[in-house]
Amino acid sequence: MNPSFIVHDELGQVRGPRSPLYEALETATGAQEDPLTVIISTQAPTDADLLSILIDDAKAGHDPHTVLSLHTAPPELDPFAEATIRLANPAYDGFLNRREVLAMAEAARRMPARQAEYENLILNRRTEASNPFISPMVWKACDGPVASLEGIPVYGGLDLSAVSDLTALVLIGWRGGKWHVQPTFWLPIEGLSERATADRVPYDLWHAQGHLQATPGKTVSYEFVAHHLRQLFQRYNIQKLAFDRWNFRHLRPWLLQAGFTEHMVTDRFVEFGQGVASMSPALRDLEQVLLEGHLVHGGHPVLSMCVSHAVVVLDDAGNRKLSKKKSSARIDGAIALAMAIGVAPLQAKPIDIEALIA
Repeated sequence: MNPSFIVHDELGQVRGPRSPLYEALETATGAQEDPLTVIISTQAPTDADLLSILIDDAKAGHDPHTVLSLHTAPPELDPFAEATIRLANPAYDGFLNRREVLAMAEAARRMPARQAEYENLILNRRTEASNPFISPMVWKACDGPVASLEGIPVYGGLDLSAVSDLTALVLIGWRGGKWHVQPTFWLPIEGLSERATADRVPYDLWHAQGHLQATPGKTVSYEFVAHHLRQLFQRYNIQKLAFDRWNFRHLRPWLLQAGFTEHMVTDRFVEFGQGVASMSPALRDLEQVLLEGHLVHGGHPVLSMCVSHAVVVLDDAGNRKLSKKKSSARIDGAIALAMAIGVAPLQAKPIDIEALIA
């Protein structure tokens, strides 16, 4: 019963890098001498989704047996221009209803809330149909090498999870005219593969590659996190570390046991609210440094996953915050990054020590 011909229709609907059905079908073709697989689909919303991974691999030319036919509108073009629409729709002058497509474009122009969905379904762009915080193109533009944080003032954000969820720590330091980002993520080692399947992200692979730390047992031990923080404070000149007060009361006793003094905890650890009052200015500053190219993240896969799924919600006054409920995946790293930026002295940019020495 091994298949020799498979058609995957709308594979872009698969969220995350894995699909048990896709993998089962593809591995079953191994018994055939000359199997053929065809994928027909609109693009997936993010780079971390299965179809996007397959497309990028085909673009790189790793497998000469893979043929890619991709009709998409480049992101720099006007999304509402008819010439742009034609690039993504080879059937535009054939069976596709030109009048209906132009009506969809006009509706998206009038109602910005519909633009992301229009760009994904009509222009075949990788666009999250929700309200993403930052575009993938802007984030990719900041994928530069990350320098050491030693010898410079360092600021951080700590998003403490519930006992078994993703815990994120992001440190940043100003060097060479850019904020250099160093993230750390923790998940419990027990049940890591099951959690990867449930969240549809490769936690187990990231752990093997060193991008994700696994804590012993079934929970993220705050004792483990506290000792890690103590080592970082001894290594780096950490000026301020922002935290969400919700779970900090459980961490504080472990910080004292790990060697922090009461004065150090009070002086260096900064309470940072998760509502619009604190988050809106932090997101504005983070957006600014990203757009100006003043941040480098090194393409860290866990942080990139968090940022790609980060969705903003607005209050009546237009103030913003990141919403875990609205996001389709974990965004703890994006929250920690925003908190780090929020306590860093962006208005008066830090002194570049290396530049002074030079």
